[in-house]
Amino acid sequence: MSGALAGLVLLVIGDSHMSHMTATLHDRLESAGAAVHTYYMCGSPPNDWVYPSQIAPWGNCGKGERHEKSPAVVEKQALMPSYQLSALLQKNHPNVVIVQGGDTLGGYTAPDLPKGWAYDQVHTLVTRIQAANVSCVWIGPIYGDVKSTFHKSDDRVRELSQFLAQSVAPCSYVDSLKFSRPHEWPTVDGVHLTQSGYEAWSTDIVNALVALKTQNRLR
Repeated sequence: MSGALAGLVLLVIGDSHMSHMTATLHDRLESAGAAVHTYYMCGSPPNDWVYPSQIAPWGNCGKGERHEKSPAVVEKQALMPSYQLSALLQKNHPNVVIVQGGDTLGGYTAPDLPKGWAYDQVHTLVTRIQAANVSCVWIGPIYGDVKSTFHKSDDRVRELSQFLAQSVAPCSYVDSLKFSRPHEWPTVDGVHLTQSGYEAWSTDIVNALVALKTQNRLR
């Protein structure tokens, strides 16, 4: 795996899951030879990466960033300005943007997946990435637990993943549901995984990215 992603500068953006993977995924991508810049905003849908907004801490999770071998910097203030994709692109000069996202679009407590709203969110972010002329990979959601306050049912997650697979072009789509069976990776709250789960998911994501690079789908 060492050197498999050499030559790539990766801008990784995500939600609260990425707050748990600023060590696991970030380190694995660096070990594979990439230069990695990771950012996360907890509870934020895709539009928050495009349009300036103020975000509040989501539980005990705010926003944070990590650059290459440096330690992560975390903020948990009452209100914080959202990261803006345009500024992150200008600052880090990536040739690949990796978007980890799904749960903020799932509407898990609603009777139906909010497809119209979700498509607008996805399209807005993907269009901005495409305009920057960089490759893009969207990492889809993982299984959770319907018996929790989040009500993350297997059927809704499958519907959401299928919807994203059809909506994120020209980004490549990584279907995270292929990495585990329902409930194989335990959660701590119905959505977020235990440490071992995040380690397994991170390894699977890196393997998927290496496969995409081998297929010349990453520049």
